[in-house]
Amino acid sequence: MIRLIKALAAVLLLSVTPAFAVQPDEVLDDPKLEQRARDLSKGLRCLVCRNESIDESNADLARDLRLLVRERLVAGDSDEEAIDFIVDRYGEYVLLKPTVRGANWILWAAGPMMLVLALLVALMYLRKRATAAGGAETDDLSADEQARLKEILKD
Repeated sequence: MIRLIKALAAVLLLSVTPAFAVQPDEVLDDPKLEQRARDLSKGLRCLVCRNESIDESNADLARDLRLLVRERLVAGDSDEEAIDFIVDRYGEYVLLKPTVRGANWILWAAGPMMLVLALLVALMYLRKRATAAGGAETDDLSADEQARLKEILKD
């Protein structure tokens, strides 16, 4: 009975691993071409699963994309041409690591720009606070007010 439970647990664990995402009928005969296809698939996002590569996803769309990558490689496309073909068809969102060209540079620069902006605001706040605290000198008080202040502070 324990062996049966262990065997079922092993089957369940192995069936959800990404190793089984690529189906045997998808695998190319040429090992070098297959390795190129797997490398490209690891950099492409599954549009159904979002933050999972098509190499790891079991979604039907991921399977279609894996087949498309393999078709392009078999047709003689270079890695860049195959990726460009898929990006032209599905948009740059399909890339797990988007490029830094075009409008994407704003997204890449937004984090550092916000940090610099926050540091400037903090610096301005601290300067204003320092000058406000330094401006409350007792020199502006009359002699009667200074005497009254000293009396209050003694208590």
